[in-house]
Amino acid sequence: MKYLKTLYVQVLIGIISGILVGWLLPSFAPTAKIISEMFINLIKMVIAPVIFFSIVLGISSAGNLKKLGRIGGKGLLYFEIVTTAAIIIGLITANVIKPGSGVSTQQIETNSKNPVPEVSAGVDWGQFISHLVPSNIVDSFARGDIIQILFFGILFSIALNKMGANGQSVISFFDKINKVLFNVLHIVIRVSPLGAFGGMAYTIGKFGFASLALLGNLLLTFYITGFLFIFVVLNLITYYYGFSLWKLLGYIKAELLIVFGSSSSETVLPNIMEKLERAGCDKSVVGLIIPAGYSFNLDGTSIYLSMSVIFLAQVYSIPLSLVQQLSIIAILLISSKGAAGVTGSGFLVLTSTLTALKIIPLEGLALLIGVDRFMSEGRAITNIIGNTVATVVIARSENAIDLKKYRMIVENKVHDK
Repeated sequence: MKYLKTLYVQVLIGIISGILVGWLLPSFAPTAKIISEMFINLIKMVIAPVIFFSIVLGISSAGNLKKLGRIGGKGLLYFEIVTTAAIIIGLITANVIKPGSGVSTQQIETNSKNPVPEVSAGVDWGQFISHLVPSNIVDSFARGDIIQILFFGILFSIALNKMGANGQSVISFFDKINKVLFNVLHIVIRVSPLGAFGGMAYTIGKFGFASLALLGNLLLTFYITGFLFIFVVLNLITYYYGFSLWKLLGYIKAELLIVFGSSSSETVLPNIMEKLERAGCDKSVVGLIIPAGYSFNLDGTSIYLSMSVIFLAQVYSIPLSLVQQLSIIAILLISSKGAAGVTGSGFLVLTSTLTALKIIPLEGLALLIGVDRFMSEGRAITNIIGNTVATVVIARSENAIDLKKYRMIVENKVHDK
């Protein structure tokens, strides 16, 4: 019975219970949605301040701005390389497995009742650049805009750094506030099994298993691709940097289950930051890489985007040449960054890519709406694993990790008390 007191076991029970309730009592879906949304809102209410204080404390602990620039530069380079690999793997597996073959375009008309979000035909780069700078930081905090909070946090940290010893009192005060916020988070996370239950009950009750049968091949291909990316690409990266992917996944297993149940990687953002710091990663790396990764290192989303383009081309029986597929890679590499931090960015990037190619009808997006909820779990899990690995890799490359502490806590499974 002692296992029932463990968080990941409780979350697993919540997920299984949610699937059963959603299947047997689909009418419970609206109530389940309320439960899920309340849990996500509980987490979101602390995300913005946690990110801000973590950035400020992390950069302040870096000691000098040169180190900050080096960490940021390495992070952006790593993000670009790994997301490129994710896009390429998505294209390859979609071409090999061909999930769109045999799907009738009549099914698109059947699914047309699902509303496709209205998005622009392309990325407005002027708007994207201006979006980086908040016009009202209070509004940015209220909306939980990670990019704008990151930008303001970096500026605030630089200004605080220039104060030298006079800024220590502010840093000490912020550290105390951050500890209070994480205590709030510890209270909230205890109800995560209920949040996971609500998320799964809503998904199954609302969408059922019928849509799984309709596009089961696409879903299977997507999850196979995510599995290959995590256990081949990320596994090779972790092996090269001298740490175990399996042990790291074991360390964050509770968070992965919460993400799976809630279909949102945001629900564990503060938890992941705290766990990585506890495992010996430097505050300066965790405070910068995790928030930036949530905007620029969305590996699961990159796989989804590249695979969706090929899938829709197969549905419409449109052959894509090698040059056209290389164009898809180039477009996604640029547009995915341009849509970072924008609500509904997945469909924005997909729409802008299809518009740029000018060979695949945009109406096909309606077909993807029906199974998007089932794919969101895979996207979210891949995203959170990718950002966790990125943080440890950057910390390792910067010698900004206490390896002895990391080995003891992560690899010897000396986890939470």
